[in-house]
Amino acid sequence: MFEPLETPRLLLRAPRPDDLDALVERRNHAAVAEYQDWSLPWPRERAAAILDEVIEQGGPATDHWWMLSVEALDDGRVVGDVSVKLEWDGRAAEIGYTFASEEWGNGFAVEAAGALVDWLWSDPRITRISATLHPDNRRSARVVERLGFVSEGHTRLSWWVGDENSDDLIYGQVRADRDAWLARPTGRPHEVGLAEVTWEQIRPVVMLRTHKSQERFVSPNAISFAEALHPEPFDGKPVTPWYRAIEADGEIVGFVMLDTAEGTDGHPDLWRLMIDRFHQRRGIGWRVLDLVVEQCREWGAEAVEVSWMPGVGSPEPMYLAYGFQPTGRIIDGETEGRFALTLE
Repeated sequence: MFEPLETPRLLLRAPRPDDLDALVERRNHAAVAEYQDWSLPWPRERAAAILDEVIEQGGPATDHWWMLSVEALDDGRVVGDVSVKLEWDGRAAEIGYTFASEEWGNGFAVEAAGALVDWLWSDPRITRISATLHPDNRRSARVVERLGFVSEGHTRLSWWVGDENSDDLIYGQVRADRDAWLARPTGRPHEVGLAEVTWEQIRPVVMLRTHKSQERFVSPNAISFAEALHPEPFDGKPVTPWYRAIEADGEIVGFVMLDTAEGTDGHPDLWRLMIDRFHQRRGIGWRVLDLVVEQCREWGAEAVEVSWMPGVGSPEPMYLAYGFQPTGRIIDGETEGRFALTLE
């Protein structure tokens, strides 16, 4: 008998027949269905049959998907569902989740999926939990990434929905991943600094990683080193790289690189800023911007420039909140921003 799971804001419970209307409405929304494994319209008859099946099943089972309805504790409304399929006689599991579009952006998916993952790991037989998703479903990717799942693969043209064929991303978590994620530091560091990259630090810096969904926003550090060694001219002007390892409480956690060439017209360009996935959401990026601004002031610069690509997981909100103002220029699809260092 499955016992409901409660989080600070949500209740995960076995489905009931009166969940039908919310299920039909949720899964017939175009934005919700865009990257899922069903076509629209999604028939009410199919929803009813699925509800009947999972209610009769009564709980997770090997090689069968089972669904939990997710309620908001404040008013009892059904905001979504999470699903689980056991594999290998209960020694592995795959998860899924679907939430109403009006509930996006408030962290419900992370909270609910996290509760399901916690519950699964409480079973000592479980050795692996996985999730698969469309490569363009970056909101879904951010959910499993925030739970510490690791990107394991990108299969090509491996998934069909009707006549539509697409790639698939595979995320997974084993107990060692889970332990490492739970042991990571989550509080704000006491000290954040920038250190010159010595030969001893090259490998640790290269091994730093963003989340998979963030790779389109920031290049791997190995590429950054290569571009620093052989920089491509920008706007026909030479580029002069200045780069540092980011340290938090003595641990290397990121990498920052600027273009400081004379051709920047007194506006050094913040070329790269990356924080390792194990150290994000600790306020480190903001403190690095403080250090970058301080360094540029020491150089006598008038402003710092940066460019960003918009989208889910983009650093755009951080730059705008810090005070970077869009200049109106779009460079290779990226928005250019400027932070003034002198009073106008």
